[in-house]
Amino acid sequence: MSRWGDAVRMAVGTLTTVPVPAPRVIDRGVAGRAMVLAPLAALPLAAAAGGIVWAGSALGLPSLATAALALGAVALGSRGFHLDGLADTADGLGASYDRARALDVMRRGDSGPTGVATLVLVLLVQVGALTAANPFTAAAGVLAGRCTLSMACARGVPTARTEGLGATVAGSVSRVAAIAVGVAAAGLAVLLPGLLWWRGPLAVALAYAVAGALLWRCTKRLGGITGDVLGAGVEAAVAAALVALAT
Repeated sequence: MSRWGDAVRMAVGTLTTVPVPAPRVIDRGVAGRAMVLAPLAALPLAAAAGGIVWAGSALGLPSLATAALALGAVALGSRGFHLDGLADTADGLGASYDRARALDVMRRGDSGPTGVATLVLVLLVQVGALTAANPFTAAAGVLAGRCTLSMACARGVPTARTEGLGATVAGSVSRVAAIAVGVAAAGLAVLLPGLLWWRGPLAVALAYAVAGALLWRCTKRLGGITGDVLGAGVEAAVAAALVALAT
């Protein structure tokens, strides 16, 4: 099995519930490739979201219910990994200006009021935007969020801890590869049907801007990234992309 094969297994096994064999080796090279492949690993989740939006429209279901079902399917297909990260990151950032204290709060399995409130607000934004989505834009929003993972793990981004997922993937993606993922995403977004050509790239740019702002904030406050920070960035980016793609 090649290193790319291990990277595929890591990306799929980490970001989705699709059963795959464990990678033979997980090192920085494999981790970096896995983060670059994150959007491809998330294709089943994007297809599920788009399929539910299409089915809901075909069956005449209320758009709010359809949007909630689509996001629920994505959350189920990713074990709620990113939603958990969003809540934990919000709790950590809201807990204390002391770095060690904030990281300790994030390490716990429970969610405080700040985390719950943030989770509810972001999900409301996602659901609201998804009510105005078509199957293609629903899928694109899910994928845009995963594209930002390569930016969050680009060379020069430090880790906040010496262990965990963040320590494994921090700085593992070359800057060239991270830029290539973003450019490819923006280029493909031009092809989204039913939209003016610039709407797709704008959504990708907005997703990156929001995820980048959160990444900057967490790096300043926490000293780097953790697995929770990565999940929070994905959810924030998805919300931004869906708002930009709403029709």
